[in-house]
Amino acid sequence: MDFEQRHSINLMGTTIDLMVDHPNSNSLLLAAVQRLFQLEARFSANDLSSELMAVNQMAGLKAVRVHPELFHLIQIGKKESIASERKLNIAIGPLVNLWRIGFADYRKPSQQEIDDRLTLVDPNDIHLDEIEKTVYLAKPGMSIDLGALAKGYAADQIIAYFKDQGVTRASINLGGNLRFYGHRPNHTESTQWRIGIQDPDQTRGYHKAIVDLSNRSVVTSGDYVRVFEQDGHLYHHILDSTNGKPFQADVRSVTVVSESSLDGEIWTTRLFPLSKEAIINQAEQIDQIEVLVVDQQGQITYTSGLESKVELIC
Repeated sequence: MDFEQRHSINLMGTTIDLMVDHPNSNSLLLAAVQRLFQLEARFSANDLSSELMAVNQMAGLKAVRVHPELFHLIQIGKKESIASERKLNIAIGPLVNLWRIGFADYRKPSQQEIDDRLTLVDPNDIHLDEIEKTVYLAKPGMSIDLGALAKGYAADQIIAYFKDQGVTRASINLGGNLRFYGHRPNHTESTQWRIGIQDPDQTRGYHKAIVDLSNRSVVTSGDYVRVFEQDGHLYHHILDSTNGKPFQADVRSVTVVSESSLDGEIWTTRLFPLSKEAIINQAEQIDQIEVLVVDQQGQITYTSGLESKVELIC
């Protein structure tokens, strides 16, 4: 019997779509939504009352004791920020708040404003005490932004909860971050889900390719999601914390297929600034992930593990 239920909610700066198939689907969806609100209240960099903002507001003043879950994600973020040479950088908050891309008050800042913020985005200035679970930002004006991690973490948490409850199938879509489990809807004999890869030059829902996958996460980062135009130039939201400006990338989008959505978030962010060839070559060396790239000419390239799984759409 089919007990599939769906629910959508606007949260974490996007529309989150949930699907679950279980005799108690409604109660499971309610619990999932409550968990998402909890994570938003913990990780948000846009809510002055969030647990993360309590850390940011004390930058340069004192260490703040935080919930172990928040400490854990900041700890992962600092490690990845340093390892990636700031291609992923959770200390990027001052630049995000300066440009405000994706918000109504976006603007192109002056070079002096950018230079001032660049002194505040070193992840080494995030001091963590693992015993006390405290976070201290060494300079006034610093701020952590977990936008490159939080959605992936949330997706993993929700799917883990659904699996623990014994669901037949489930999915969560956080706008560019999709995690799914179990057999494909309306196909009880198949666990292969058909996932569309957005065409960067078209409105949402127009796809460049379809990928057949099973029990995986699919995360896409692209230069077309949050963008504004000024003086004939397009500015996207993926900022380079070494120069304070949007990355001048060789690609339009990077899609990472992985078991964990958090891993997908990390690797889309780390790989996006690289050349198409470097993305594919590096991805081929990383266990447990596959990558599909749409370049500036609209051409698609993907790693060997996606051979026979990708259907191109002309």
